[in-house]
Formats: sequence, C-alpha cells, structure tokens
Amino acid sequence: MTKKYVTTAIPYVNGKPHIGHAVDYCLADVCARYYRLLGDEVRFQAGTDEHGNKIFQKAEDLNIPVQEYVDKNSEKFKEFIKLLGISNTDFIRTTNQEHERRCQEIWRRLASHIYLANYEGWYCTGCERFVTDKEYEENDGVCPDHQKPYEKLEEENYYLRIADFKDEIKEAIVSEKMKILPEFRKNEILKLLDDSPDVSISRPKSQLTWGVTVPDDENQVMYVWIDALSNYITVLGYPEEEISAWWPAAAQFVGKDILRFHAIIWPAMLIGLDLPLPKVLVSHGMILADGQKMSKSIGNVVDPLEVLNKYGLDAFRYYFLRHIDTFMDSDFTWEKFESAYNNELANDLGNLVQRLAVLASKNGVKLDKHSQLEMSVEYRELMDNFEFSKAFDYVWVKVQNINRKIDEDKPWVLAKNGEVEKLRNCLNSLILELLNVNYMLSPFIPETAEKISKIFDGKIEPPEMPLFPKS
Repeated sequence: MTKKYVTTAIPYVNGKPHIGHAVDYCLADVCARYYRLLGDEVRFQAGTDEHGNKIFQKAEDLNIPVQEYVDKNSEKFKEFIKLLGISNTDFIRTTNQEHERRCQEIWRRLASHIYLANYEGWYCTGCERFVTDKEYEENDGVCPDHQKPYEKLEEENYYLRIADFKDEIKEAIVSEKMKILPEFRKNEILKLLDDSPDVSISRPKSQLTWGVTVPDDENQVMYVWIDALSNYITVLGYPEEEISAWWPAAAQFVGKDILRFHAIIWPAMLIGLDLPLPKVLVSHGMILADGQKMSKSIGNVVDPLEVLNKYGLDAFRYYFLRHIDTFMDSDFTWEKFESAYNNELANDLGNLVQRLAVLASKNGVKLDKHSQLEMSVEYRELMDNFEFSKAFDYVWVKVQNINRKIDEDKPWVLAKNGEVEKLRNCLNSLILELLNVNYMLSPFIPETAEKISKIFDGKIEPPEMPLFPKS
C-alpha cells in the first residue's frame, strides 16, 4: 500500500463558498477516491485561510470580534465540504495556534533567505498583494480581477529572496520533478519565473494587524505567503514531526489564478526548508456563466447551494466534473445543466439501472459475485494524467454502449420465448458490465455508485424511485 497526499487550495473566509471552491474540492476528491480504489492510503487536506486586512475589515463592518467572524465562516466551508461529499481526512485553519507557531518556526528556518528592506510600489487591496511595475503598466494601473486602481504604498517589509531558488525551481519544472498541468501553464510559469522578483512576506503592524507576528520583530506581521502556503505541511505536523511518509504531495489542486504562487513562491519555501517539491501541481480553469466571468456586479454568479438543493449532490458532481473541463475555462448555464441532467443522468444512467434491475428481478436472475470489477487501461491512463473530465467522458460512452446492447440483445424477447439460459447469461453479462462501469464512476458520483452497487448486490431489487427523477 502506497501513501498518497492530496491537497486543495485553502479559500479566504471573507465570503461564502462559491462555484470555484466547489470545483477545487471535487477535483481533489476524485483524485483521492481514485487513489483509494488503487489500494493507496490517502491523506487529503482542506482548510481555510483566515488572516489579512479584508477579513479584519469585514468583521469591523459587521461589528463582531474578528475571531468570531472567522469561526463562523470557517464553519460554513466545513459544512459546504460535507454537502459536496468530499472525503478529506484533514481540515486546517490558519488561526489555529499550532499552525501559527509552526509558521514562525518555518520563518526562522528560512531566515538566511529573508531580508528587511524599504519598498515603494503598487498594491492591490482586493488581491492583498504587491504588483510589479510591468504588471501595473500591462493592466493600465487597474487590477483586472477587482476593477480597482492599484494603490501606491511605501513601507518597510521582509522579503524572501526568490533569486536564491530560481535555477532549482526551473530545473524541477523542466525535468518535471514538479509537474505542472496542463502543459501550457508550465510554459507560462517558466516565463514568469524569469522575471519573478523577491517577494514581500510581511507588512508593518500599522498596516496589518490580523495575522501571525514575525519572529523576533513585534512590529511586523507575516504576509499571506508564509502563513497560508505553509498549511500544506503544518497540517502534517511540520516542523516538529517527521512528514516524509506523506510529503511530497502526490497532487496539489489550485485555480489558475493562484498557480504562480504555488509554482514559484511555494517551491522557493520548500527548497529553503530542504524539503522535496510536490510531484504534481494541477491547475484548473474558471467557470464562466453564459460565456462571461461570474461577477456580483453583473449579477451572473451561480450559487452552488442553489444547484445542490435543486438537483442533489451527484447531479452537481456529474455536471461540474464531466461538462466542466478539468484544465480549461468552461461554461455553465441552467439550460446546459438541465439538459445534462435529463438527457444523460436520468436517461442514460437512471433508466439503464431501472431497466436492468426490473428485468433481473422479474426473471429471478441473481448475481453472486462482483470479483470481475476492474479498471480499463485507457481509464487508468486518463486518471493517472489527471484528465478527469476526459475519463468521465470515456466511462459515459460505456454507459451509452450498455443501453445500446440492451436494445440489441432484447432480453425481454428471450423472457417471452422462455429462453431461460440465454436470458440469464444475457442479463448477467449486462449487469457485470454495468457494475464495472459503476466501479469506474465511483470517484466521480460516489453516492450513486454506492446505490447501484446495493441494487445489484446479490439480491437484485428494482429501485423504488428513479435514481434521477426528471425535472
């Protein structure tokens, strides 16, 4: 049994969970469940990023203590994770005292790569990060994500000397010791790495109060990078505990908007700590609403809870894991979702299960063994390469093929003609094929896969209700 560690990006808790968070969780969950099918022991992290000015200001605006505010919002993400059926084993909060203490020790271990300097430059409050003059010029002085002008700031900060690590990071990316997916993102990171400046890792307490105090400097607070990125190893007990059983991570899932930090700053920190780099960074795209970026100002934001409440968990997972490309930006509309639900989930899979279960029950066919369950070579290859939406497509073609086979074999005709042996062999073959497909579907739609297994588990009984009632 191999140990595998899978991580998700920890969301900032100044708002409620959104579709982007859901995709991050679901992709990592598919990966974790797939590894478990292979017989691996999996540790699977999730958590919340709880420091920073935006959080502090939001709590002030609501007139509640900031710790109370982050407690409530962190709990919302925990509940959201449960609603999505995510199989994480760990949940970390950056306001946890153990995490804060471990971050300070990580800072001390990176001390030879850290220096104090004055900085004058451009800052985005929404992103909570400084931008280079080049970025400022390329974006005409306005943050493209928040549509707000950058602010000019001058302050004394600590910096992590990225220059100390560039050659080693580049070699790791090129040699794929740290693989970046998709391939074109790897090329983007290599270009960014060449121009990557040293990174600010603290802010004066006069500017940032809600955060981890810099060791041996009461006037400075850790900026997001050391604090938030460290969560992946502090949750394992680093630095006082041995983490080599789990680290390096088998896969780290991040949105494309934060890949640069995970592919440049995070590796720099790990090299500075003399720790191996993650094996794979999987970068997923954004979900668009009818071709446009989701925005509160436009009013096109899709609430994941609305989708879950209306259609249920596996309908949600089905659409966002099959029809949303694993790596590219993809589109969501209610029309597309409802079409996929009715024409694919309800028709292709729901009807298939119902037809086979009824035919088997009426004709007294009982399946004794499920030992034939296996993954095809093609499926394994797609899953091993994190091509999850393609793997889902591949399995769904098999679902459709079983439907065609039923129509071709016409088991109801065999029953009518009294061809008992042929009928039994026909239904057994179809059911085994379905169960094999169901096995490969289980990382994607686990609740449904479990229901299907139970329906055909020795004593075959038709489901009382359709698996996916048409909307």
